[in-house]
Amino acid sequence: MTEMEVISFGSVFLEIVFGHLERLPLPGEEIYVDPFAFSCGGAVTIAVAARRAGATAGLATLLGDDLGSRVVTQHSLCEGVELSPSRRVAGPAVGITVVLNFNRDRAFVSHMPPRPPGPVPEVGRWLEVLRQIRPAWCYMHASPGVEDFLHEARALGTRVALDLNFGVIDDHPEAVVRCARLADVFLPNEEELRRLTRSENLREAIAAAASWCPWVVVKRGPAGAIGVERGRSTEVTEGLEDVVVRDRTGAGDAFAGAMIGTLVRGAGLLEAVAAGNAAGSKAVARLGAAGEVTI
Repeated sequence: MTEMEVISFGSVFLEIVFGHLERLPLPGEEIYVDPFAFSCGGAVTIAVAARRAGATAGLATLLGDDLGSRVVTQHSLCEGVELSPSRRVAGPAVGITVVLNFNRDRAFVSHMPPRPPGPVPEVGRWLEVLRQIRPAWCYMHASPGVEDFLHEARALGTRVALDLNFGVIDDHPEAVVRCARLADVFLPNEEELRRLTRSENLREAIAAAASWCPWVVVKRGPAGAIGVERGRSTEVTEGLEDVVVRDRTGAGDAFAGAMIGTLVRGAGLLEAVAAGNAAGSKAVARLGAAGEVTI
């Protein structure tokens, strides 16, 4: 496989994005709205953002022969993201997400096709990719199934940026903490961190996370981020841009990818966080995590 400095591991989605709605439709009601776009998101957003930040980047996911797979493949090739770490399967493989922007937020209706059988589980295949390529950094989400992967990454000298979501916090909080202890940078947003630590006091929540992982970056949306290094917290607003918010989808992923790509170039944590702020600002100014794509 081609040498890659960053590999993004995870699921990808075809996004059907509707711009601002005044309200959600009532049962049986139909609402017409502009603007509208097709896009793609998930793990591909991190890889693209890392590539735009100057790193060589690859995507490790499942790709099939469905429309979503074709869109993700086209976007990755246009952006210079290497797809050799991905597994090709017959049938549908890419999730579908409908994004509804309303009330200064967004909501999702999503479908993920059943995972096809394979000679090894997907995380087991990720281990094979990790051993073959040995990237400088990789990105993934915390889950009970990735702890062996994280141990192996540490043994190989690959650094890990670890993200999470509310589902794994609610179902497997202990596994999230175990994964965070094996990562190099932990990337919760403010609400995720509060829920995980069961603390409404942000300072206390950050202190808990800093005891697990050497670097913690708390994403705060339009307020920027908090970078924690050696137990010292710094609010970072550099890189934020004053933009018209069109869709918040993918802003956190764009932030993470740009931050990792900047770290690969040798930047310090706070400089990388500022690059993440800039990427997040650009992301919310467009429809869809990747921006509008042609189908």
